[in-house]
Amino acid sequence: MTMTLPGLDYPAPAKLNLFLHVVGRRPDGYHLLQSVFTLLDYGDNLRIRVRDDGQVRRVNDLPGIPEAEDLTVRAAQMLREASGTSRGADIEVEKRIPLGGGLGGGSSDAATVLLALDRLWGTSFGPDALAELGAALGADIPFFLHGSTAWAEGIGEKLKPIAIPRSWYVVLAPPMAVPTKEIFAAPELTRNTETLKIEDFSARPQDPRFHNDLEPIVTARYPIVREHLEWLRKHGDARMTGSGSCVFAAYESREEAQKVLDLASPMKGFIAQGMATHPLRATA
Repeated sequence: MTMTLPGLDYPAPAKLNLFLHVVGRRPDGYHLLQSVFTLLDYGDNLRIRVRDDGQVRRVNDLPGIPEAEDLTVRAAQMLREASGTSRGADIEVEKRIPLGGGLGGGSSDAATVLLALDRLWGTSFGPDALAELGAALGADIPFFLHGSTAWAEGIGEKLKPIAIPRSWYVVLAPPMAVPTKEIFAAPELTRNTETLKIEDFSARPQDPRFHNDLEPIVTARYPIVREHLEWLRKHGDARMTGSGSCVFAAYESREEAQKVLDLASPMKGFIAQGMATHPLRATA
C-alpha cells in the first residue's frame, strides 16, 4: 500500500564514514570505534501527520522492512512512551538510501522522526535528550541528532564537531545489502587499531593510517563490493563507508564527480555534496 499523507515533509540525509577504525571491544560485546561522520545532501524523505488517538503507524510498504522492525515506528513509540504524550503519528517513508549500504538510512530516518515529533508533539526533549533515547535503537542515531560533521568515538555516541572541506562525493551502490552484525562478528576483524587523535585527521585526512577496518572483511566475502571499490580507486581515493556495501570517493567539484559517475555505468550510484549541518538542526 502506498499513501501520500497531507502531513509535513522532513529530510533524512545519508552519512559517510570518512574512515572507520575498530579500536577495542567492551565487555558487553559492543565495539569501540573511531570515525569521522559527515552528512550528505542526499537521503530519504519522511512525511508525518499527527494523530490524536495515540496510534503510531507506518502507512506505506517498504520491501524488506516489516513495520514492527522499522526504526521510524520504534523511535516514535519510544518518544511517546518517554514523554507520556497522548498523541500519535502516521509516518510515510520515501526511501532513496540503499538498504545495507553503510549510509545510515534507518538511523537517519529514526533521528528525523524524533526531531520532527519532538516539535509536532510539543514534547520539548531537545537533541541531547533525544540522543539518549535514540542510542538504544542504533549507535548512529546520536550523530544524526547531533546534526553536524563529527569525530566519533566510543560506540559512535561520543561526538566532537570537526571542520572538513565541503567536497562532492561519488557514491557507488552495489546491488546488495551487507549485514552489519555478520561483519562485526567476523573472527578475522582487526579490533585493536591504533587510537589516533582528532588533530591527526585535521592535519592529514588523506593519511593512509585512516582507513576502514571493515573493508577487507566485506570485500573478501562480497566480491561485488570489491569490484566496485577497485573500479572507483582508478578514479580517486576511494574507500567503503560503514560496514558497506557502498563505496565513495571525494572530488573538488560537481563537474569532476559527474565525469566519474558517467564512466561508472552500468554500476549504480549518485553524486552528493557534504553538508556541515543537518537541515532540521539548521532550521531549529
